Amino acid sequence: MLLTGSFARSIDEKQRIAIPKRFRDAMSCPDGGVLYITPGTDGSLAIYTEEALGRLGERLGHGSPTQQHVRAYTRLFYAQAQAAELDRQGRIRVPAELTSLAELDKEAVLLGVGDHLELWATARWQRYLAEKQSHYDEIAEAAFVDASPSPPR
Repeated sequence: MLLTGSFARSIDEKQRIAIPKRFRDAMSCPDGGVLYITPGTDGSLAIYTEEALGRLGERLGHGSPTQQHVRAYTRLFYAQAQAAELDRQGRIRVPAELTSLAELDKEAVLLGVGDHLELWATARWQRYLAEKQSHYDEIAEAAFVDASPSPPR
């Protein structure tokens, strides 16, 4: 599953947002399927399939449970994560506490970010994009240096 692209979305009065068909198909999420909405980073929310959330949990499980930041992140992340059922119109309802956390209002942006989606308040996303886009090359270089495997010893 490779999720890419961005879509401007409206959030209705019942806090529902439509997931584009392209994303639903890529996530293999039929009507009535369940997605998980979690706190994201940088003020966004993250939306995962159960499989992608499980993979994230496995990666997190490699951290030491005795490290304070691992315990704190695990608690904050899972305590606020909520299942959301996809309705017949391809919408999910964003829980009120997560709507508040991401400062969502009527307009939002839904991003494909590899194995999950991110949901941003439109103004927050525009600020983030304006701040980061001009540093794209430096960010890319740092990301690939950080992601490269350690040389053998």
